[in-house]
Amino acid sequence: MRKYVIMFGNLFNDIEVQRFNASGQRIQTLKVPIAYGPKEKFLVRISQDPDLDRDIAIQLPRLGFEMSGMVYSPTRKLTSTQKNYHILPDGDTVRRQYVPVPYDINFQLGIFVKNADDGVQILEQILPFFRPEWTSQVRVIPTMSLVMDIPTVLQSVSLEDTYEGDFDTRRAIIWTLDFLVKGWIYGPITNSGLIKRTLIDFYTPFNAPTAN
Repeated sequence: MRKYVIMFGNLFNDIEVQRFNASGQRIQTLKVPIAYGPKEKFLVRISQDPDLDRDIAIQLPRLGFEMSGMVYSPTRKLTSTQKNYHILPDGDTVRRQYVPVPYDINFQLGIFVKNADDGVQILEQILPFFRPEWTSQVRVIPTMSLVMDIPTVLQSVSLEDTYEGDFDTRRAIIWTLDFLVKGWIYGPITNSGLIKRTLIDFYTPFNAPTAN
């Protein structure tokens, strides 16, 4: 589960916002930070200090994400008796693990900005890559040398404007993107010896009939 959270956060770790003057020249480039946490947490931090006079205020723009739930995916189920095998470098030990259980994991990404232009700049760096999914390679079980292709599917995009006060109140425009990660949950790993030699005894009954 931790690897899926890290994978999802890394998808949006290199987003930037550019600022331009009246003549269209770029005057500033801001890297948008991202952190794990619920949307309500960021909203409280924003509203606590409208004038940005204290260090607790959150600088905008900012990204926040959280895992909101998960559900079993029967359509991706594999044969329950099937196993994955990995031979250790010593050549004498085999690691075995039953195939994983498929789960669809829901993630929600929040884009917090104070002006509309910052918000659309961030969206333009995300939406073109999801058609509607983006596939990432994840080393899910390093001890088994198991690498899986994990699709992340964009399901919906919504807009919210939290400005409800006077002109001195800090405004926050929030874009909410809902994603579905098609993940796998793995069971325990067991070790056993490697079978290198087998002995089979054949015998023919004394009174066995012969073919014509």
